Amino acid sequence: YKNKLRMKNYIQAPLPFQGQKRRFLNDFKAALKDFKTAPMFVDLFGGSGLLAHTVKQMYPEADVIYNDYDDYHLRILNIERTNALLAEFRIILINEPVDKVVSKESKQRILKAIEKEEKRTGYVDYITISSSLLFSMNYAMNFEEMKKQGMYNCIRKSDYEPANDYLQGVKVVKMDCRELFERWKHLTGVVFLVDPPYLSTDVSTYSNYLKLANY
Repeated sequence: YKNKLRMKNYIQAPLPFQGQKRRFLNDFKAALKDFKTAPMFVDLFGGSGLLAHTVKQMYPEADVIYNDYDDYHLRILNIERTNALLAEFRIILINEPVDKVVSKESKQRILKAIEKEEKRTGYVDYITISSSLLFSMNYAMNFEEMKKQGMYNCIRKSDYEPANDYLQGVKVVKMDCRELFERWKHLTGVVFLVDPPYLSTDVSTYSNYLKLANY
């Protein structure tokens, strides 16, 4: 990637993610100016990939490694499927009051649609559909959790935009942050991005939760 990458400059992650970094992105960009000659950036706690994306935007010639412990890139790859499922939900909820609890009948129809999609494709982005069906900041991680939740008609009105360029040029890995650090710590000039999920906050959507001793 010797030439500047042609990709959209995202100022927030393209899909919902608990604790994404958009609120301090300007401060992050300012701090990056001190590392213009760094050959590599390693995001140990990649989250939604927004920081890795931003680094690649600023320094397209640098190697950027994104530790995607929560498989966010798979959600990006499945945006088209997620949009199709949300379109089905909109039809089911067309007569339901907005921002109110949906009827038992509509909930069952939604659950059947989710179950059918999971059997057909083997994948459902539960975090994204949770943001359209569950009370604010509530998330289901699988079908069983979704069944237990009360559903609300807070359905997104428009499709999510395709984001195939979001991680363009970024190397995606999935591994323990300590192992990733050990792998690259000897490289001269490597910059590590270290922003783990905050202590004492809701981390229900994270697949790996660090305890106090790890911090």
